[in-house]
Amino acid sequence: GMVASWVMGIAIFFDDYANSLIIGNMMRPITDKLRISREKLAYIVDSTAAPIASIVIISTWIGYELGLIGEGLRSIGSTENAYDVFLNTIPFRFYPIAALFFVFIVSYFQRDFGPMFKAEKRARTTGRLTETDEPLEEKKIETEKLKITKKSKWFNGAIPILIILFGTIAGLIYTGINDLKEIGGLQFTLQNIISHSDSYSSLLWASFAASIVAIVMSIWEKLLSLTKAMEAWFQGIQSMLFAALILVFAWGISSITNDLKTADYLISILSNSIDPRYLPVLVFLVCALISFATGTSWGTMAIVMPIVIPLAHKISVISGLSAVDSRLIIHGVISSVLTGSVFGDHCSPIADTTILSSLASKCNHIDHVRTQLPYAILVAVVCMMLGDLPTAFGLNPYIAITLILIVLSLILFFFGKKVPEFVEN
Repeated sequence: GMVASWVMGIAIFFDDYANSLIIGNMMRPITDKLRISREKLAYIVDSTAAPIASIVIISTWIGYELGLIGEGLRSIGSTENAYDVFLNTIPFRFYPIAALFFVFIVSYFQRDFGPMFKAEKRARTTGRLTETDEPLEEKKIETEKLKITKKSKWFNGAIPILIILFGTIAGLIYTGINDLKEIGGLQFTLQNIISHSDSYSSLLWASFAASIVAIVMSIWEKLLSLTKAMEAWFQGIQSMLFAALILVFAWGISSITNDLKTADYLISILSNSIDPRYLPVLVFLVCALISFATGTSWGTMAIVMPIVIPLAHKISVISGLSAVDSRLIIHGVISSVLTGSVFGDHCSPIADTTILSSLASKCNHIDHVRTQLPYAILVAVVCMMLGDLPTAFGLNPYIAITLILIVLSLILFFFGKKVPEFVEN
């Protein structure tokens, strides 16, 4: 049940909101029947949603990330393509990669520690799926949700998702080829096509097409009336309003920091007092704190990215680093903004994905935060010590990832306890 939830979390990679809502509601009846605590389900849902969406090459995150990266690169006069930089930073995104791995080994080996172990032990031995739950024998499990009605068809959900996936890929190829034709002089290789594509337009049109197809299918099969289908569509749009407002204010703060020359000010006070190789780990910590305090990873990225890219560039130049080392620091800083924002968002009790994971899993929100926090902090600390720091000094990121995964496995087996088995009567 836990591994299946993890696999589904990987499969729904295109959006963290959709991931949280779909996986939590879909897997909850199954995990309830298997006496898996709601805290564990919420952890699996939360720790696969943003991490997978933030590192795959096709998701609702990518257009936003590319915009921020491109703007930051232009501010330092760099000619690097934003998509190429995005791809180059993926091996340096240690926290999302390690978080996904840690969810898997915790689920597969059924070992836990801290508050999560207590929650799992409670669910397996007493049947109380939440702290305030009644014993399993005295409550009805949501088994009726496992039954499939005559009208329910799997392809009503699968086809729109596939349209988003393949429509986005087709859009990337189409816009990339058109841009290459206008530029001229470049080969039509896959890397060049993707590098010159318009990810924002591709995602926009693919998601719009998927929405239209979902509405038409629901009406055609008489699952929903036109009025109900449109109401459902607008409810989905409305659910994003709060996130959109946060982004608008975050962009406002970002513009203010640019106008106030915040990056130049930080450069003036830090240039002679800090080694640029420590910037990636420091940026990770700063972004984690901002994201934790504000509850938004996207807002944090909008605020920090325009500051740290010029900061990393200038300090690297002042410190006399070579062009290769300077580029390494800039890529490391960019990845730290993205990963630090995800980590802070994970830990924050006011973060949207944290709240959605609790709601979809029907878990007490504070219990979810309390049980997830030790796992998130452990992964973050290991990633900073074995990932952000050594790679800034030249360690290959793939070696760093291997070390991180090995250390996390050893910690789980050394400190984790085997959760008692549940034997159904």
